[in-house]
Amino acid sequence: MHRTYSLRATRAPSAQDLQNPPPPVSSTKAGRFFGRGSLTHSIRRSTAGSFGPELARRLAVLVKMEKNVMRSMELVANERKEVAKQLSYWGEESDDDDVSDVTDKLGVLLYEMGELEDQSIDKYDQYRVTLKSIRNIEASVQPSRDRKQKITDQIAHLKYKEPNSPKIVVLEQELVRAEAESLVAEAQLSNITREKFKAAYNYLFDSIREHCEKQALIAGYSKALLELLDDTPVTPGEIRPAYDGYDASKQIIMDCESALRDWTIDQATVKPTLSIRRTDAGYVDENGEDWDATKEHDTHAKEDEPQHA
Repeated sequence: MHRTYSLRATRAPSAQDLQNPPPPVSSTKAGRFFGRGSLTHSIRRSTAGSFGPELARRLAVLVKMEKNVMRSMELVANERKEVAKQLSYWGEESDDDDVSDVTDKLGVLLYEMGELEDQSIDKYDQYRVTLKSIRNIEASVQPSRDRKQKITDQIAHLKYKEPNSPKIVVLEQELVRAEAESLVAEAQLSNITREKFKAAYNYLFDSIREHCEKQALIAGYSKALLELLDDTPVTPGEIRPAYDGYDASKQIIMDCESALRDWTIDQATVKPTLSIRRTDAGYVDENGEDWDATKEHDTHAKEDEPQHA
């Protein structure tokens, strides 16, 4: 058996790792107490919005739901690696050298797909943790909102019950201070929300692009391995030509490893084609001319009108 090369061995950091160091290990991979079942997912999702400041509850639910997604991703990663090993074990028992070698090498590549799934969990957690920072700032703003609302309600109550009460003046002064504090807190919330939201989803989409492009690379090299398998039908008693693809299969694995190691986000081949882009002066089309959304809508509306003979 020619099991002389494997992507599972420890490797030097890839070009992408050097350009953007990988994030810490995901928090879902350690400290698991309740397990990974669907019941646990439901409990986390249903209880997340039941506690804490009201302002932060919806985002708290989103953060918990994303944790459920990560648990599922971890399960997929582990199952993918187990499937890869099982394919290799099955091929090892084959009497055909080509089937044995190709299944072993395919197992290596499929195992690497599982490793990529595992790595993407850590990067996904970076996105989720950044969302949590928005949740935390929302939670910190809630008390200032509550205080301002409480003072406003007290003033309204006194004006209705005791219009001449001296407490009204004191409360109005407190309301002015509370509104000033609230303005600062609301400005921080607005600024941090935009900053962290963009950062979080940039982490997410960069991770998705890297994961998908690397998976596509592995799929391409896997299909190259399949080409080494001779599927020409033979008649009973006919001897199939001896398999001579051991060196070729090893080279395919090495080429795949090299491609994965050298890949960076700047080399992503799938890029969006936008008909508009935003500038400081507004939106422009692909020709650099001012983009008129109304005109564009009217054009599409005319195209969608039924044509009468």
